[in-house]
Amino acid sequence: MAEQAEARRRPGPATWVRGRTAAVRSLAARLFGRPSRARGRVVAAASVLTAGLLVFHGAVPDAAVGLGSLLETFLPWLGAVVPVLFVLALVRRSPVALVALLLPVAAWTYLFGGLLLPAPGPGPDDLVVVQHNVSDENDDPAGTARALADAAPDLIALQELVSPALDVYAQALAADYPYRTVQGTVGLWSKHPLAEAGPLDIKPRGITEEWNRGLRTVARTPHGEIAVYVAHLPSVRVGAGGLASARRDESAGLLGDAVAAEELGRVVLLGDLNGTVDDRALDPLTTRLNVAERGVALSFPAAFPVARIDQVMARSATVGHIRTLPATGSDHLPVAARITLD
Repeated sequence: MAEQAEARRRPGPATWVRGRTAAVRSLAARLFGRPSRARGRVVAAASVLTAGLLVFHGAVPDAAVGLGSLLETFLPWLGAVVPVLFVLALVRRSPVALVALLLPVAAWTYLFGGLLLPAPGPGPDDLVVVQHNVSDENDDPAGTARALADAAPDLIALQELVSPALDVYAQALAADYPYRTVQGTVGLWSKHPLAEAGPLDIKPRGITEEWNRGLRTVARTPHGEIAVYVAHLPSVRVGAGGLASARRDESAGLLGDAVAAEELGRVVLLGDLNGTVDDRALDPLTTRLNVAERGVALSFPAAFPVARIDQVMARSATVGHIRTLPATGSDHLPVAARITLD
């Protein structure tokens, strides 16, 4: 009888598990000091903050470290915070946190959702253009040229053109693109005649060596004349001191001034601008030119693209869709865009 009474007093496995779970919860409460409702409020606050950064990113100051510009470079990636917050809200079983998640979802959808929609069909007045920084270390310029020509664009803009690769590009593209202009390290190949080709001065102060990374020409297309600009803005460096972008920003301002002074109504800008269209540093351009309405086309770095710094913009025309092309021997991916002339 004594043994039976002892067995009844001994806890079963289920009781032991419940006891251990309660002990763990008690320890967690002592360590973190917050009930689940409070932690739900933290998740909700993080959702509000994420939505605020998305909508009011322009209010984040650049100061001396370029914080605002850095945020805007990777702005779409703030959407990656939402799934994390969603899981935390479920773990906390917090209705407040789940409702608050609607704010960053709505903000991201408003800013970037349209890029994911299907592009309209091509029209009779459309131009197809390709933009590519081919890299001065590209060991397969002939293969790169073939890959770009396979997209059958009307215009091909290239940056980092250096000898002897330049001769390879010229030879490989000559048959299908008989018209070209090369100024410094940037060039344009065209199916349509080019006129008034010349260098474009976007050189920042402080660069004393030879530096020519801009051009302007006029493409005489069947749909009328178009002023075409090709540019390669200075690189940006991210270090312990923040974002080093002063030269890029200055060059973008010079390019914006040139576009503003352009007398032709239709303008197409192709280039490695070393900045995304959300980056305030490109405001001299994005306030004057239309950017892509559809497509994401992350182009850099080619091995794991996180941002599109290769841009196609236009005036008196719509950049209906932009996409990446297969990788070449460059550290950038090429981008192709369809432009509808107004």
